[in-house]
Amino acid sequence: MEEALKAALFLALLLIVGAASAADNVLLIQLRAGGGFTVWHTEGESQLTDDEIMELEVTARPGGGAVVPTSAGPARVYESGEGAMISLPEAKHDKALLIDRDDCNHVRVWHSAGATSLSEDEIADIFMSALPGGGKRITVGNYYVKAFVTKLGVTATLWRVPAR
Repeated sequence: MEEALKAALFLALLLIVGAASAADNVLLIQLRAGGGFTVWHTEGESQLTDDEIMELEVTARPGGGAVVPTSAGPARVYESGEGAMISLPEAKHDKALLIDRDDCNHVRVWHSAGATSLSEDEIADIFMSALPGGGKRITVGNYYVKAFVTKLGVTATLWRVPAR
């Protein structure tokens, strides 16, 4: 009986992991002043708790706040017109987090590095398709994309084109 329970738990875990890896991906695309794009990801390797994010957010200064120890290493928060950006200089890839607040004032964190890798042309296509209420669904590589104009730039929801 115990072996059957272990097998059932293992199968349930596989289903959960499979569902998580199939989850939609959301990007924030910002047009840089000199041209090109900055792309932020909803998922990244630098994970801070909501409490850490909120404690860091209050230290933000235009030139950078004090260096604060966090679970992801030392962090410094910079205040900008688009919110606060956390710098994590000791992170391997995901060295910056952008703090955003939704309409209900909940914290949303954007990561500078993530799993989705698109070309500059693909990012431009997504950016140009965006409308305030959501642009038409487009196909970019192996993804369907729906893009929305927001206060911080363009958010794009990506999901895999189903295999035929």
